[in-house]
Amino acid sequence: MNEKITLWQRIKEDINCVFDRDPAARNFFEIITTYPGVQAIQWHRLSHWLWLRNFKWLARFLSTISRWMTGIEIHPAVRIGRRFFIDHGMGVVIGETAEIGDDCTLYHGVTLGGTSWKEGKRHPTLANNVVVGAGAKVLGPIYLHDGARIGSNAVVVKEVAAGETVIGVPGRVVRTDLTDDKKQQHKLAQSVGFDAYGTSSAAMDPVAAAIHGLIEHIHAMDKRVDAMTETIQKLGGDCPEVDLPELEQCDLQEDQNDTKVD
Repeated sequence: MNEKITLWQRIKEDINCVFDRDPAARNFFEIITTYPGVQAIQWHRLSHWLWLRNFKWLARFLSTISRWMTGIEIHPAVRIGRRFFIDHGMGVVIGETAEIGDDCTLYHGVTLGGTSWKEGKRHPTLANNVVVGAGAKVLGPIYLHDGARIGSNAVVVKEVAAGETVIGVPGRVVRTDLTDDKKQQHKLAQSVGFDAYGTSSAAMDPVAAAIHGLIEHIHAMDKRVDAMTETIQKLGGDCPEVDLPELEQCDLQEDQNDTKVD
């Protein structure tokens, strides 16, 4: 982020990165004239330049003009790295003390907001190659490390380690370090990717995964209890019969299957 490049080089990078991240992009002119995310970034680079030179009112005025034109609000004090892309963009809000590294991507409806009215650092810091999905809220002076992925509509209030994917409200990490005896979940974790409008269709919510694990554990305990009961009865002991409700994975599994896309 500290590498010195000319303003024109930075603008070219902001535009060229769109071709890598949006298959709908066709040419340079179309991006410049019809992509509000790109336009907002260029307005911000100018307003940030003015902010650093103490033309603070003018910087705020230009950022307001940019918000009217693009629907994207970026405070002129925000530090943004290279090849930053805001896709669609409407409703994006980035607060004053936020910092964004290189090669980051935000989608529409994202908020990088604060949780305090106190002065000082109160907004998130995004390292390099961070992706924040549509509608997600990243709040407070937290740090999202390199390669972090935030799923659609997640609310994140805690630090996210490098390469982790966070989904849900409140945000929970989609784990990839499951044990060997959970082969199905392990295979699922390996296939977890990122979708701008949510998590991958193969991703299982961490709460659902935990419930599945509890049900499997209870089934295993039932088998052991049945075996112990049979042994006690063979030895002449008396074990009264008790009707227990059946435990099934039913709805949880069906919900996961319904979200899969062939």
